[in-house]
Amino acid sequence: MVKVTFYGGAAEIGGNKIMIEDEDSKIMLDFGMSLGDRARFFSEPFLSPRDEQGLIQLGITPKLSGLYKGEQTPAATAVILSHSHIDHSMCVSLLNRDIPVYCGETTKLILEATTGMRQGGFENNLSGIQFKTFRTGDMLDFGAIRVEPVHVDHSVPGSYGFLVHTSNGTIAYSGDFRAHGPRADMTLDFAVKARSREPRVFLCEGTNLVRGDLRTESEVSEKATRVVEDTKGLVLANFSTADTDRLRTFHEIAKNTDRVLAISLKQAYLLDALLKDSKLGTPDPIHDPHIVVYQKTKKTYYHWEQEIIQKASVKTSKDVRSSQEKVILAATSYDMNEILEIRPGPAGAFINSSSEPFNEEMEIDHERFVNWLNYFGLPLYQIHSSGHIMPNELRQVVAQIAPSRLVPIHTEQPRLFELFMKDLTTIDQVQKESVLTI
Repeated sequence: MVKVTFYGGAAEIGGNKIMIEDEDSKIMLDFGMSLGDRARFFSEPFLSPRDEQGLIQLGITPKLSGLYKGEQTPAATAVILSHSHIDHSMCVSLLNRDIPVYCGETTKLILEATTGMRQGGFENNLSGIQFKTFRTGDMLDFGAIRVEPVHVDHSVPGSYGFLVHTSNGTIAYSGDFRAHGPRADMTLDFAVKARSREPRVFLCEGTNLVRGDLRTESEVSEKATRVVEDTKGLVLANFSTADTDRLRTFHEIAKNTDRVLAISLKQAYLLDALLKDSKLGTPDPIHDPHIVVYQKTKKTYYHWEQEIIQKASVKTSKDVRSSQEKVILAATSYDMNEILEIRPGPAGAFINSSSEPFNEEMEIDHERFVNWLNYFGLPLYQIHSSGHIMPNELRQVVAQIAPSRLVPIHTEQPRLFELFMKDLTTIDQVQKESVLTI
């Protein structure tokens, strides 16, 4: 008998922590932070957990003996990460150092770079972790369990789905994926490979099951280019630091409109780290003539910031203020004090190229942000392509893979799977700490 336990990622978006047990082998698929559970008790930076025991005691991370640092017999043979987003990877810092962490080579680079940018603390400490990397085509052997990683397209590079081969058949795991991104062919590879393995169960994400916006990256590029071409002043663009596809889009727009893309120190540091993976083809933040690094106004800089400042072409608020018509500035709603220093004219624009607000707290933040834009006289353009698969795409992928059973994960609306896909396969509903047997 094979047992699958859902310690996170069931009836919630993110927080994936899925244990698969077969004979003496135990693997954990992802080890992410449950952001919803965390937000029930903590509000950074004003109230943060002091140590892992607080997270365990509050039920934010699972109460499993041997799972955490300093404990004896390891609770798992391995933890296997699908990608680097915090809701899939953040809790690895808490792990028993006798449990190896398997991940894609790009994920390792991202985790190391982002940890290097954060202040010290128990949640940012990767020292002692046994990282082991893989790529598509590898087979990971854990005794009774073998894991076959297959690349998928997502909004962060180096994302994978997994085919987990057990004594009772194959379990397919989607990780986070999409079929409308610039590398939709990788998601197709996963679907084709999964079908050939005739999976007994498909653990499938459904983040966007109630939200459909089939906008591709090329459409983002087309619409954002039109905005930039029609804007005579400063263009501000908000997009995820680790979304290299979106960064490439704005980098190309800058080149084609005779502007430079001014990125943050964080984006530059991460891009510089990703240059180590030649297969990604990311722009060079140090030497590319259409990229500059924006240096915020502050008294002291961290070591990693100083490293980028010394190497890159750096611009300040004064520099940007004097050449607004030549700049696309990567900025978020938290950078508005900095924008005060730049003093953008009413001929500018703000392109929001990240998700729209979808809960009350985000709505409040968005309203505050709009007040800033109104003050500056900047129109807001929402131009985004989701990192998650869309409803009709999801139905097509499930039909193609043809699993015997499907388990909705990474969704707050798991029962919609029954309405949307019950004609394709059997749907198994799970909650946190549910156990599924195969």
